[in-house]
Amino acid sequence: MNSRQRRGVVLLLLSVLCALGAFAGVLAVISDVNSKVGPETTAYRVTKDVEPYAPLRADQFEKISMPKRWLPETAVTDLSRIEGRIAVTRLRPGSLLQSDMIVQRPALKPGEQEIAIMIDAATGVAGKINAGATVNIYATFAGDKKGEPGQSRLLVAGARVIDVGKLTAIDARSDRVDRATEAVPITFALSAKDTQRVAYAESFAEHVRLALVAPTAAGAPPAPAPGDRTYTLDKDK
Repeated sequence: MNSRQRRGVVLLLLSVLCALGAFAGVLAVISDVNSKVGPETTAYRVTKDVEPYAPLRADQFEKISMPKRWLPETAVTDLSRIEGRIAVTRLRPGSLLQSDMIVQRPALKPGEQEIAIMIDAATGVAGKINAGATVNIYATFAGDKKGEPGQSRLLVAGARVIDVGKLTAIDARSDRVDRATEAVPITFALSAKDTQRVAYAESFAEHVRLALVAPTAAGAPPAPAPGDRTYTLDKDK
């Protein structure tokens, strides 16, 4: 073997060694990345605005994959967990869905009944009422006899809202509220007596209105005095 051949063999060996070194370096980088990233797992990301206290739907979220070690402990990895739950705050698109963002939908208490009525969108506190809110339910009735003044009555104080439906077009000619063209189905959790009051007003009152009640430290709002449940303009002093 002459000197040129020996030089060629040496260069070939050096090339092989460089290649092996480069390959080992790539493997080391991949191993380092894997050690830092680790295996991936499933998570869910919000794709559209979700209103507070609104029931959650699967089409509001998209499935994504991300490193398990970077995933918060509160992250939702199973979308079935949203069934029967509502958002506790406004969820923005791009946010990672986490369990502390959602709670179980309020359930009926012993002795309560669930009743839903259509509320004129304009008199339903203009969209500010959500599931979990507390409201007073008022109804206005015409006088029983000709010439008698109409009355406004507080039917239920501190009614608990458990669901708010979607804005729905109604037939103004057949609805008792001839000014309304859109209404919202609102579901309440009420006692048997209060359920009867609301059902009666739904059928016979000229208008049914809701008044949003601010939360108190004691929880339930104070009960109104007996004389404060009925109002007529001629008795206003």
